[in-house]
Amino acid sequence: MNSVVRALRDEDVPAAIDILVAGALGDTDDDANHPEWYVPAVAATRAEGGEILVVELDGEVVGVCQVIVFTHLQHRGAKCAEVESVHVRADLRSRGFGEQLMRAAESWARDRGCYRLQLTSNVARHDAHRFYERMGYSASHKGFKKSLR
Repeated sequence: MNSVVRALRDEDVPAAIDILVAGALGDTDDDANHPEWYVPAVAATRAEGGEILVVELDGEVVGVCQVIVFTHLQHRGAKCAEVESVHVRADLRSRGFGEQLMRAAESWARDRGCYRLQLTSNVARHDAHRFYERMGYSASHKGFKKSLR
């Protein structure tokens, strides 16, 4: 099996959204039948200095993450990266694809001058927390979210 991490292409959007929907903990309004809804988000992520990365296995997208870059007010205005929506297809988890994806996100952010890569993870995702800790991430902060809908 040959895998590679690369930037998402427009034709990858339905597969990436399928992976996100399958990994969602609750109801989601995402729909892979409407890739046109997501292409502008990909373009905006890139316009703001970020990227959507995918893991491709033998020509098929099997994992995805979004890397967002922002200028931090702290650290003398240095760039910081945040990784979001990290998902690997359920039938291929625990085979190293998540690690490959996260290592690529780290390298990608480092190459763009980011001093830190951070993430949040749903409190119910105990396996993901063990994965991130194994990857060297520490649960140093408590995150909060509020829906504005």
